Amino acid sequence: MSLEIKTIQPFPAQRTAIVTGAGAERGIGRRVVRKLVSEGWSVAAADIDGAATEAFAAEITAELPEGSTQKVVGVGVDISDQAAVDAAFARIDAELPPVVALVNLAGIPSPHSIFEITSEIWDKVMNVNGKGTLLMTQAAAKRMIDGGVGGRIVNTSSITALDGGGTFSKTGYAAAKAAVQGLTRGTARELGKHGITANVILPGPIDTDIMGGTLTDERKAGMSSNIPLERVGQPEEVAGLISFLVSEDSSFVSGTSINVDGGKHMH
Repeated sequence: MSLEIKTIQPFPAQRTAIVTGAGAERGIGRRVVRKLVSEGWSVAAADIDGAATEAFAAEITAELPEGSTQKVVGVGVDISDQAAVDAAFARIDAELPPVVALVNLAGIPSPHSIFEITSEIWDKVMNVNGKGTLLMTQAAAKRMIDGGVGGRIVNTSSITALDGGGTFSKTGYAAAKAAVQGLTRGTARELGKHGITANVILPGPIDTDIMGGTLTDERKAGMSSNIPLERVGQPEEVAGLISFLVSEDSSFVSGTSINVDGGKHMH
């Protein structure tokens, strides 16, 4: 009986990364798109706000060097809806190079306490954060397997999944983001044989609008009080980690949860 030796699979020069949650102007998604484009990726910038991603993609495309073979496409998609996901991937298949990476950043917070959570709120938070991550992963992974060069999946949890919530996002969000961690580990275990890695990041306080609007200096100071680095994070710092996790350099990193919280949670 011969033993098949797995080797590192190089990515094709023409390759696509899908980044969800790219609609918000001050969000992490747009920083990730810019970072990956700078590193040679074609990108599908996806968000439920299709108009915003279309405009953003046009802006990035206009900045590409003359003669560039890279493509940036804005895709409107409700990630919690199977039909919408199918339609989004049909467009990606038609307009972009093969999918090699998926970055699941789209999500919604929930400031509701445990007695304020209705069935409707629970379903929405779970559908977007959990089911949406699953549907995008299923569609992207099938294409990575068909492509035969492996791939990278990066999901987004939150330190809320570790501490149960704080001043803004509470129990429902913590539960949904904990589910994303389990989903990531299962994905890593099942898809590893195809050369596909799956990892999950857990951002702490990041200077975006997801925590109820633009952070004031007072709010930043309060959030920083128990962070060893004594500040909140910047979207570019999260983008840098994601850039590594979708690169060829991360080929032996899989099933891992990585905190991006300035040392707030150490393990």
